[in-house]
Amino acid sequence: MTSPRPRLSKAVIPVAGLGTRFLPATKATPKEMLPVVDQPAIQYVVEEATAAGLTDVLMITGRNKRPVEDHFDRNYELEDALRRKGDEERLSRVQASTSLATLHYVRQGDPKGLGHAVACAAPHVGDQPFAVLLGDDLIDPRDPLLTTMIDVQTERGGSVIALMEVDPEQIHLYGCAAVEPVTDGVMRVTGLVEKPNTADAPSNYAVIGRYVFDPGVFDVLAKTPPGRGGEIQLTDALQTMTTKDVPGGPVHGVVFKGRRYDTGDRADYLRSIVRLACERPDLGPEFRSWLRAYVAEEMPALD
Repeated sequence: MTSPRPRLSKAVIPVAGLGTRFLPATKATPKEMLPVVDQPAIQYVVEEATAAGLTDVLMITGRNKRPVEDHFDRNYELEDALRRKGDEERLSRVQASTSLATLHYVRQGDPKGLGHAVACAAPHVGDQPFAVLLGDDLIDPRDPLLTTMIDVQTERGGSVIALMEVDPEQIHLYGCAAVEPVTDGVMRVTGLVEKPNTADAPSNYAVIGRYVFDPGVFDVLAKTPPGRGGEIQLTDALQTMTTKDVPGGPVHGVVFKGRRYDTGDRADYLRSIVRLACERPDLGPEFRSWLRAYVAEEMPALD
C-alpha cells in the first residue's frame, strides 16, 4: 500500500531583488517593504503562506534587506509606547507580524537569478515538497490559490505552477506555458517559454508567482546553466522537468481566475492600493466617496 504524501509545511520567499523599477524609493528601502495601504507587501505574502498551513517560512535575502527581518521581529520599545498610551488596536497590529510563522533567513549572496535563489533553500527544505511565493504577486485571501495548488501536488505528485490567462498582447511580459487539459482548472504543462513574442507563444497561459515543488527541483537546478540575462532561470528548470522521468516532474498547472494584485509594476502597484483601500471596511466608505468625486470633477480637467 502506497503511503500518503506528507502535507506541506515549508514556504520559500525570495526577497533578494534590487527593485530597480521603483527607484529611487528602493535605493535604501527593500521593495518588499513598500506599503500597500498600511501594510508592507511582504506581510501579505507571509499571511497567504500561513493561511495555507505553511508555518515554516524561509526568506532568501540579500544586501540591504535587514528591514524585512526587522519587520517580523519584536519591537519592544514601540510595543511598550503603544501599551502605555492604551492604543491596543495598533499594538495588536504591530504584534501580528511577529507571530505569523517560524521565520528563517538565508542570504543569496550573488544575484544569479530566481533559479539560484530557490536553490539556496535546499539545505533548509531537504527532501520535502515546498511552496515558493514571489513577493510581487499578492493573491486575495478570498481566493485560496495556494491551498488548491497544494491539494493538486498532494494528489498528483511532481510540481505545480500557477497559471493565468492573459491577453495575447501581454504574454511577452510573462513566462508562458504549453498545456494539455487534465481536469477542470488543472493542466499538464508540456513546455515553458520565458517572455516569448506574441507570435511564438504556445498559449496565452502566463506563469504567475506561485509554485509548489517536489524536492527533485534542486537536482535540476544544480544542472541548469545560466540562461536569459546570464542568470539561472527557474523557467529553464521547469522546462526540463516537463520531460518524462526527470526529477521534480511532472509539472501541472492550476488555472487561477481570482483576484490578483501585481505590485511589481508602478502602475499596477497604484491600482492595487486603490482596489484594496476601496475594500477596507475602515477606509473604504470614505475613500470610495472621495474617489468618485475625484473621477467626476478632477479627472476631466486632466484629460
